[in-house]
Amino acid sequence: MTTVGERADSGGGRTGPNPVPAWRAAAIPTEHGGWSLTTEPAVLGLVVAWSWSGAALAGAALLAFIARTPLRVVLVDRHRHRWLERTRLAARILAIEVVLLAVLAGLAWWGTAHRFWPPLLVAAPLVAVELWYDMRSRSRRLVPELAGTIGIGSVAAVIALAGGAGSNVAIALWCVVSARAVAAIPYVRSQILRSTSRALPLWHSDVAQAVAIAVAAAGWWLGAVPGAALIAIATVAVANIIAVRLQPRRAVVIGVQQTIVGVLVIATTAIAVQA
Repeated sequence: MTTVGERADSGGGRTGPNPVPAWRAAAIPTEHGGWSLTTEPAVLGLVVAWSWSGAALAGAALLAFIARTPLRVVLVDRHRHRWLERTRLAARILAIEVVLLAVLAGLAWWGTAHRFWPPLLVAAPLVAVELWYDMRSRSRRLVPELAGTIGIGSVAAVIALAGGAGSNVAIALWCVVSARAVAAIPYVRSQILRSTSRALPLWHSDVAQAVAIAVAAAGWWLGAVPGAALIAIATVAVANIIAVRLQPRRAVVIGVQQTIVGVLVIATTAIAVQA
């Protein structure tokens, strides 16, 4: 079976003992943390303001995350002025996913009278930044990871608006998931690099924790983010500052820990917003 490397910028098939099937490399995201950071805002929006339109938008968000993988393959290969077998495969997969995205977006539009799309306009430049880095095979850098995650975080606000929630609630949800992403991504990057014995200044993660608290605090000051959500973000940030100075854990342990943290932050925010 024809294989290609896991990374979109690889030049050909991966020839190691565990080759990756071509369809898998072109269709399945390899960013394990991305699944959680995409699901969290969707779940938060649905818990706070359930609607069938919101469910369609949640499905569209998850599909958009998946579709980024074949899109990245196409963008990289076109940027390098080549059209390979993997490019054709990725383009076919992407075309199917775009059609499904359009169907889900149409169902959401048809199923609600509420204006839910303004946050998408705000998030569009962030997604564009991520795709710009994707096209140049630089998607693993901090800027595109943060831009893309904060951009997809707008889904929480979009789903809430589709379910009839007010703008204050939408702003609160987006602030919380953005603060969560800002705290998590640099911290995880620092821990993984430290686990491989690569030196990395701890202040990189520390600054991110301070920014996360500032984002949540700004939302609270504007009267949108509940105090309990601010406390949750601040607690996570302080815990990250302490943990980054301890013995780094294995990547799988870090992933499980971050998933638990995400669930706790979502639960706290949802309860506080609805209280």
